[in-house]
Amino acid sequence: MNPPQLSLRTKLILSFLVVIIFGGLISLIIGWRIVKNTLISQAQLKVKHDLSAAWMVFNERLNDIKDIIALTSARESLHQALQEKRQDILLKYLQRVRQGYALDFLNLTDARGQVVIRTRNPAHTGDDQSNDELVSRALQGVTVAAPQIIPRKELLKEGPDLAERAKMKILPTPKAAPREENIETRGMVLKAAAPLIDESGQILGALYGGLLLNRNYEIVDRVKGIVYKDEKYKGREIGTATIFQHDLRISTNVRNKDGSRAIGTRVSREVSQAVLKEGQPWIDRAFVVNDWYITAYEPIRNIEGRIIGMLYVGMLEKPYLDTTNRVMLTFTGMASLCVVVLLIILYFSTTRIINPLQKMVTATQWIAQGDLSHKVDVTSSDEIGQLAASFNVMVDNLKEANRKLIEWGKTLEKKVEERTKELCAMQAHLIQSEKLASLGKLAAGIAHEINNPLGGILIYSHLLLEDTDKNSPHYENLKKIVKETARCKEIVKRLLEFARPKEPEFTLIDINEIVEKSLSIVERQVLFQNIKIIKDYDPHLPRTVADGAQLQQVFTNIIINAAEAMNGQGTLTIKTYRDPEDKYLHISFADTGHGISEEDKRRIFEPFFTTKEVGQGTGLGLAISYSIIQKHQGTIEVISQPQEGATFIVKLPIRKDGDEEKT
Repeated sequence: MNPPQLSLRTKLILSFLVVIIFGGLISLIIGWRIVKNTLISQAQLKVKHDLSAAWMVFNERLNDIKDIIALTSARESLHQALQEKRQDILLKYLQRVRQGYALDFLNLTDARGQVVIRTRNPAHTGDDQSNDELVSRALQGVTVAAPQIIPRKELLKEGPDLAERAKMKILPTPKAAPREENIETRGMVLKAAAPLIDESGQILGALYGGLLLNRNYEIVDRVKGIVYKDEKYKGREIGTATIFQHDLRISTNVRNKDGSRAIGTRVSREVSQAVLKEGQPWIDRAFVVNDWYITAYEPIRNIEGRIIGMLYVGMLEKPYLDTTNRVMLTFTGMASLCVVVLLIILYFSTTRIINPLQKMVTATQWIAQGDLSHKVDVTSSDEIGQLAASFNVMVDNLKEANRKLIEWGKTLEKKVEERTKELCAMQAHLIQSEKLASLGKLAAGIAHEINNPLGGILIYSHLLLEDTDKNSPHYENLKKIVKETARCKEIVKRLLEFARPKEPEFTLIDINEIVEKSLSIVERQVLFQNIKIIKDYDPHLPRTVADGAQLQQVFTNIIINAAEAMNGQGTLTIKTYRDPEDKYLHISFADTGHGISEEDKRRIFEPFFTTKEVGQGTGLGLAISYSIIQKHQGTIEVISQPQEGATFIVKLPIRKDGDEEKT
């Protein structure tokens, strides 16, 4: 009887249990408790105090700006110059203030909030700042200061250089939350605003200014210098500080691997969730750009209390980890003799686990090279065996997915081809419409010029024909003149119909009834005696608003053309139906004639284009029909191959009673 197979978990537990019991259980527990209760907790307490110091530096700079704005706005000379509208004095004085106190912008508004002085960009004034959250308070008599997010259009007013300084490419950052944008154009500023109040207590305007924090390292470097005193560990700076605009580093002394400041990188997902979304401080270890730090984060809020960013300080975790490692090495040395013995035991106990895994690694390499037929032999029923079986199933699924992907690629190519054909058809339709419009104008001019002379020729040739003896050799010639002149008259009439088509008279009609009337006009003609007509009308076709007489003209023309294409012998199938979306009525005329070539299909609706013999047609019938259907907001589609017949499909929109007013 075979002994029961031990599971992989049991093998690992039994193997490492010996190591844990004989070597490191007591030392690990004591060591990690020491680290947790002393080093890490002390580091977290220190970083919390460091963050308080960072806030002091941050708020001190904000209050400096507030004091500058407040003191400047209180100067009587500034009030007097504003009242006297001395723009030159105001600009010169405020520019000295901005440059002297290293402000990025300093502007003055009137009592309505309209900018009258913009020191950084004097040419751009007159814009309204009354809706600004700080300026509006200043215009109410309150001196305020707060961080603020400024959009790019406001930064551009101060100058393109300031807008470019704020613009940052958002860089991919490990452990950061997904973000759709890849460029940040807004800027975070420390901004203050103060009212200008004259002796009578009247508010003359507001003075506001501030400092753009994007790529300004004054605050973060001062925090690092005060709190961490530029200490280094193995060549790396221990302490760092950062100002975040939302989750984006805009001012930092955290470094990339190449030594540059990590501007444009982002905070980790868990910190963003806790600080930016929940508004809670974060004091814990966190992944910062490319390493782990013991960190402290707190939200930065604007004057209305909304979170617009974060202030961060952090210490490199590695020194504490190295200290922890030294402590653990001390404990490990005490049990080193036991470890040597246990390593021998572990070597033999783990061999049976490692060997199957190595085979699986080899199999994955084969599959990575494209050999999807490679399988792993299942030699045991423990977790390794189950993993091998699952691996084989995964390979089968991968082969199936690859097959489906290839099929999908073929389907996609087909869809692209179909869409290309649709676009070509739309382009042809547009070209046809432009041709019809141009030819219509030309036809109107020609018809107008030759209509009256043709009338005279027809009248006088009739008179000559009546006065000429039938036995005269000139009688037949005159008869031909009358016939051809009448034909020219008919062509001119058709030209006028094409150039100045009658506007449709919309009424509620039954398409089946219009088709039937069109058939009744022509089906008793000699041309239709040997033509079989098949009718397939949809009895539930909805009534629609259209011009019945014009549609009857279109249907009659298509039916006659079909009969002529079949030389009076064949089958004409007429079918009416609606599309699946219930938006269009379809009237289909399918004949068994000689068909239409691709070249002729492209020109079939052009005026004067005909495939009939000279004297047998004007080439205007289908052009007029096309124009009529266009006025009904419909289309005519032609499906044909040479010697395989042709199908004309008229598509008309289904419109309810009253919709004609919208056409």
